[in-house]
Amino acid sequence: MSQPKAYLLDLDGTIYHGKHRIDGADQLIQHLRNSAIPYLYVTNNSSRTPEGVAEHLRSLGIEAIGEEVCTSAVAAAEYVAKESPGARVAYIGEDGLYQAIQAAGLEITESKPQYVIQGIDREFTYDKLTQALRWINGGARFILTNPDLQLPADDGLTPGAGTIGAAIEAATQVKPIVIGKPSSILMKHAIDRLGLPATEVAVIGDNMRTDIAAGAAAGCSSILVLTGVTTRENLDAHVRATGIKPDEIYEDLYKLVSSI
Repeated sequence: MSQPKAYLLDLDGTIYHGKHRIDGADQLIQHLRNSAIPYLYVTNNSSRTPEGVAEHLRSLGIEAIGEEVCTSAVAAAEYVAKESPGARVAYIGEDGLYQAIQAAGLEITESKPQYVIQGIDREFTYDKLTQALRWINGGARFILTNPDLQLPADDGLTPGAGTIGAAIEAATQVKPIVIGKPSSILMKHAIDRLGLPATEVAVIGDNMRTDIAAGAAAGCSSILVLTGVTTRENLDAHVRATGIKPDEIYEDLYKLVSSI
């Protein structure tokens, strides 16, 4: 592929694993900065604000500011605000989603909302499921920040926003509008912020089924790094499942840096 003019970077599995920086991640970011190559961090995580994500990156020794971060929560709120400015919104989620909805100028309500925006909610209850059922059956549109069914934690896997979304979908029989990867909506949100055509942007990620699939859906080129979910051993299975092949594959971030 031709040399991209900008990059969209996945985080978990590409830049870090939870609280641990992936080898070469700091050098990758420093190289992009020194070369004045535009980039944005793009994450399905809806629990943190962009500044919260940047703070986590800084704690790992990686330079970052909130303006460099695109989250599924911000993209979801801005999607609704663009479609219906000032809309009445109920939300199921955490602080990152709450802050994004407020910043987008939407009205948070529990009475006859026009939209229900749902993300990860580690205090999700049967009562919240009942509320979501009634809101959506009452005509509210169902927006899901991201479809991740599982999330890695220090002590093992935990349910993701997609698991909660699956419960709401089962209860309502309504499919949500999905914002996060592998949907192209989050990627297009980030591409718009870069101000470049998708064909001049490359997505860097470790997950064929989310990062690389989302990049392809948005019209970007794609760079797979074998630092997380996708490995040499399971790559063929992921290619068969997605019907997509990355444009480039690198064993680690050091090899990627040397190619940019």
